[in-house]
Parts: sequence; structure tokens; C-alpha cells
Amino acid sequence: MPGRIRRLGLLPLLLIAGLVFAAAAFAAINTNVLGAGDKFDRLVAKVERFIIGPPPDRPTVETVTVTPRPTLAPTPSPTPLPPGATPGPTVAPPVRTAMDVSILEDPKAVFAHEIRKDWCAPAGVQMTLAALGLADTSEGFQRTLAGRVHEWESKRDSRNGEWGPSAMAEALAAYGAPGYEVRAYDSRADALFDAAVALESTHSPVILLAWRGAHTWVMNGYRADADPALFPDAKISGAYILDPWYPWNSSIWGQSDPPGTFQDQAEMKRNFLEWKRPEGTYPDRDGKFIVVMPTLPAPTP
Repeated sequence: MPGRIRRLGLLPLLLIAGLVFAAAAFAAINTNVLGAGDKFDRLVAKVERFIIGPPPDRPTVETVTVTPRPTLAPTPSPTPLPPGATPGPTVAPPVRTAMDVSILEDPKAVFAHEIRKDWCAPAGVQMTLAALGLADTSEGFQRTLAGRVHEWESKRDSRNGEWGPSAMAEALAAYGAPGYEVRAYDSRADALFDAAVALESTHSPVILLAWRGAHTWVMNGYRADADPALFPDAKISGAYILDPWYPWNSSIWGQSDPPGTFQDQAEMKRNFLEWKRPEGTYPDRDGKFIVVMPTLPAPTP
């Protein structure tokens, strides 16, 4: 009988120990002690993918390969008029003025941090929609948006499933921002030039695929030595960026910057790199700079 009593007395202790262990595990996951939260998120993602199955090989938004811009020749001198000819009316040439453009008055107001470390794409889409007045910046909206990825995912867009640039374009259209295209450029300069023109003409954010396609940056402005819409030889010196990674630090890419930080050419060269993904080949993207580009004017509130 005494032995039985002692054994029964162990049960509450075991229950208490189990609760303490569960609480400690939850705290470690919640505070990401030794990367426990990251490992848990990856485990959840793997379980979700196992349950749902591989991404479907369905049609999606195609990647448009953009022809490189031609090297500009010097402006030719005007042709002399023949004797006695009267010159026609002259049109004043555009004035070459340095540009400093941002479509956001308060970048912090539309900023959304990625809840999970693999949710930069839904956070980027969320910020783009928020800048267009089509979404809020709440965690609830981001979770809902991230949960809808299986409506848009395609093996052609992301070999390992989940978000790719085409899924971003489809998500934007689903929430009221149609007309975004996935474009591939041979050079960073051409990609930023067209992004600046599109941003100014549509008054809509541009999504850049940074970190060789592993990360999402939202471009909300730029600086240039001239208006790229008027001067084909304008040089883009950098871009204003919303980085959903902020305020985290990356062991590979370094400390992220606050919303709306201007990223100069050195930072663009360090972060906005040619697409190269470890999960497989993408013939229309590999080695190119990928941009999710607006083509239609921003929707009116």
C-alpha cells in the first residue's frame, strides 16, 4: 500500500513537469530562443505542404523578358536650313532637372513587418495594397493573405510551392490592383529605370525581387539625375524601399532598414541581385533582375 501511494503521488508531479516543459517549449518558440521559433515555422510549413501536396502545374502570370535598352548615341546637330528658308516654330526642349520622387507621404503608415521569416511576399503584397488604399497593415490581414496563396501558386512560378512573383501579381489583382506584370531584365540599370518610369506614371509601388529572388522589397520612390520619363539617358541613383524584414538582422544580408529608407547604388548592388534559386531552374528568370511592375494607374479611393 505505501508503494501504491508513492506511485500515485508521482502523477501530479509528472503532470506538473509536463506542463512546465510545454510552457517552456512555447516560450522558446514564441521568443525564438536558439531559433526554436524559426524551426517550428519551417516544420509547420513542411506539414502544410505535405497535407496540401505539391504545387499544381497550372498557367499563371507569364514572365515578360524585356529587351535591353539601346546604347544612346549623341544628339545630332540640327540640319542647316537652305538659303532663303524660314525656320518653323521652335519647341522648347525639356529642362533636365534632378529628381527625388516618393509616392508615400508617410512610409511608416503603410509598413507591415513579415510575421514569419518566409512571409516577405505576403507582407510585400500587403504593403503595396496598403499604399494603394486597398488593405490595412494588420497581422490579421497578412495571415488571411498568406493563407490564400494556394489559390494562386503554380509550379511554374515557384518550384517548391508557396509564393513567387506571379502569385504576387495575381494576389494584387484579386484585391483590386490589376495590371501588375512580372518582368525580367538583363541589367539592374534597365530594371530600375523602367521601375522609376512606372512608379511615376502609375503612382503605384513596384515590387523588386531582392536577395536573388529570396526576398521582397517594395519600391516607393527613386532619385535620378533627370526625369526618366523625358530623358532616356537618365541615371537612377537609388530607390526608396519598404523592407518587410525590418527590424530583423540577417546573418547574410545584414541589418534591415526602417520603412522608406533610400538605398543608394551600393546597397542596390548588394541586395537587388540576379535571380538564382536553389530549388530548380527558371529559364525565363535565371540570371535576370525580376520586377513585379505596375502598368495601370493606381485605383482612385
